[in-house]
Amino acid sequence: MLRYACVLGVLATSLANTPVFAITKQQKLETCTFGADDQKLTGQARKTFMTRCMANEDRPAAPTAPQQPK
Repeated sequence: MLRYACVLGVLATSLANTPVFAITKQQKLETCTFGADDQKLTGQARKTFMTRCMANEDRPAAPTAPQQPK
């Protein structure tokens, strides 16, 4: 009985360290296209957005200027 508990513990630990899902290129393309459509991008702005979106990197958003109280 203890052996089964150890096996289940090891299995649960190994599963916790794996990604929940993997995204395919097709899924990423659909997501990027949705983002471009949602922002109503066209021309060079859309091309730049799609290139950056499809790149396999995590980049934080550009910092915004702090708003000054009026």
